[in-house]
Amino acid sequence: MESATEPPIVEDPALRQRLRFSRTRDEDGGEVLNVEMWVDPGGGVPPHVHPSMEERFEVLAGRPSFLAGRKWKTAGPGETVVVPQGTRHAYRNKGSEVAHVICRARPPSSLQEFLQDAAALGRAGKLTHGGLPKSFGALLQSAVMVDHYRDMVVLGFPPLPPPAIQRLVIPPLARLGERRGYRAGHFAD
Repeated sequence: MESATEPPIVEDPALRQRLRFSRTRDEDGGEVLNVEMWVDPGGGVPPHVHPSMEERFEVLAGRPSFLAGRKWKTAGPGETVVVPQGTRHAYRNKGSEVAHVICRARPPSSLQEFLQDAAALGRAGKLTHGGLPKSFGALLQSAVMVDHYRDMVVLGFPPLPPPAIQRLVIPPLARLGERRGYRAGHFAD
């Protein structure tokens, strides 16, 4: 049971993880978003890039694997994987136990809001376990979300088209989605 002082846990069934967010300051006074993650076996996120954000993943339990650039690395408890800004990355849990990880994102930008929107789409049954849209309506909602957070995250590939193609295709899909009433931050289930 969660304590009254603990932030709520956000369930993301599509990516098979649970997230809890908090904010702190680093030694220089800059804001840090702490994302405590429990990644179930088979869970994780597809490749993506944060153009202006560094992430540090500290493993507390389990043995998740991290992609940073072109190489995958499995990390165990007590190990930290640093992903510099602009680096293509992903993580997954191929083990048989839940991986417990804390990600520290600097600067936080809109990462929390993006992850909450993605989790809401997952809870609504709109996304596959790989995070891809299940229907045309889900594609439009995803396009609205990706377009809204485009300065914070660029989705990787495969299975998505390269970023240059995404920049051509996603904005018109997002406009169509917005005309249908979809708005980032409003994907509650």
